[in-house]
Amino acid sequence: MDASTAASRTAHERFIASPGTAPGTRGLVVESWRRCAQCAVRPDGSRLPPLLRTTQELRTYRTAHPLAAALPMLREVLGTGAADDGHVFAVGDADGTLLWVEGDTNAVGRAERMHFAEGAGWSERQAGTNAPGTALELGRAVQIVTGEHYSAAVHGWSCAAAPVRDPRTGRVVGVVDLSGGPTIATPPALAAVRAAALAAEAELARLRTTQGDPMRLYALGRDSVLLEGAGRTHRLSPRHSEIVLALALAGHGATGERLAVDLSEREVPASTLRAELTRLRAVLGPELLGSRPYALLRPVRTDFGDVAELLAEGRVAEALAHYAGPLLPRSDAPVIVEQRRCLEQQLRGAVLASRDTGLLRRWVDAGWGGDDAPAWSALAHTLPGGSPQRAAAAARARALGLENGVIPRPGRHAAVLQRPRF
Repeated sequence: MDASTAASRTAHERFIASPGTAPGTRGLVVESWRRCAQCAVRPDGSRLPPLLRTTQELRTYRTAHPLAAALPMLREVLGTGAADDGHVFAVGDADGTLLWVEGDTNAVGRAERMHFAEGAGWSERQAGTNAPGTALELGRAVQIVTGEHYSAAVHGWSCAAAPVRDPRTGRVVGVVDLSGGPTIATPPALAAVRAAALAAEAELARLRTTQGDPMRLYALGRDSVLLEGAGRTHRLSPRHSEIVLALALAGHGATGERLAVDLSEREVPASTLRAELTRLRAVLGPELLGSRPYALLRPVRTDFGDVAELLAEGRVAEALAHYAGPLLPRSDAPVIVEQRRCLEQQLRGAVLASRDTGLLRRWVDAGWGGDDAPAWSALAHTLPGGSPQRAAAAARARALGLENGVIPRPGRHAAVLQRPRF
């Protein structure tokens, strides 16, 4: 045991005996130890990281994972050298679950004995301070050597890891790692995983340009979202429809706290929202729905976005033709109610401002415009004087205005039908 290894293990022992005391230990390691002291990881190594997925579950999950496409390149950049040098090469997901663990046969066997194996959870919360887990926690490349690991079961190892980010959103999608002996505790090892992570991001960007056709999301005039793309069609439940629509509106993703506010005016327990997102991920697959933050992982074009773009270009007739009805009319999720109201106001305003008889007729003939008194009045003013159609439109406008003593607001037809929330 060299002097630095002995010193790190001594510091670890002092910290365990007296939490917060670790003289001479790197700041990022001490902060990690403090986080680990609040979770169920045992510093004596008596509790190994959990094995989270069966072989079949893992096979299905990693086939659909974004980093599966970059794996051949990562094997070439890191895997071959790891095997030749007696080390272990690993790729994990954004939650710290190890998806692929390869390398020198003897080293892989020793790693498996401490549950550094495919399907095991190596986040800090599950395994203590370690390069993959701490890199994910901090969002940057990290090197952890021997006694710096929180669990004594890993004190015989050194490791270096770097997160891999989605090139479009900047969101972490996984992590690459090298684990082994003393040569991993060197600057070249850290530089190698950094370079591999950057290469993986470049590969994902390249693949996106050839395989990243956007998903299509349909939500106008529907009680639930229809999501199409990659040869698949998802007809989502009303609750999952709200979540997907909220994520589509968020663009680059949203935290659980943000989603809870967007989806309900009442407080939504974090555990309830996480359970819903877990079920949604099972429906869509991890290649479409990510976490930290929660986000849709492929570009999405929406029918309501198409209407908004057409209105922005002044193409009112085309916008109205594409408008199949209010956005998820049965939803009372705040973010959807607001988007629904804004889009309908923009479209209605453009139709009324056009003073086009055909557009006004199409508006009032639709389910959402039948009770719009100002639209009926505007239609009457575009029709020839003395015509029966003009008289009928004016009468309809007067009847709607007198019915409640006031001109009703547009969209009265689209009253929200309440249903149980989260």
